[in-house]
Amino acid sequence: MEMEMDIVIIALVGALIGWAASLLMRTNVKRGLIENIVVGVIGAVLASWLFGGVLHIGGAKTAGSLHIVGLLWGVLGAGVFIAALRFLRVMR
Repeated sequence: MEMEMDIVIIALVGALIGWAASLLMRTNVKRGLIENIVVGVIGAVLASWLFGGVLHIGGAKTAGSLHIVGLLWGVLGAGVFIAALRFLRVMR
């Protein structure tokens, strides 16, 4: 039961992060819920790896807890991911 709840929480937080990043990058109209979840989760993982693991910037390692700094890092990571997809012409 706990694993199913974790998946639901990851999907909800991913959707929130992906939606916020899509607003920031002005791609909100073009994407649906599933794409927001995927972009949000990938963006959060990217931000955690980049800011927490590579750059050692505080507050980026938030895998076990949910707080505003982690959400902001996730939105930033998702924005970087969207920009990379635009650069590769995968997303407009």
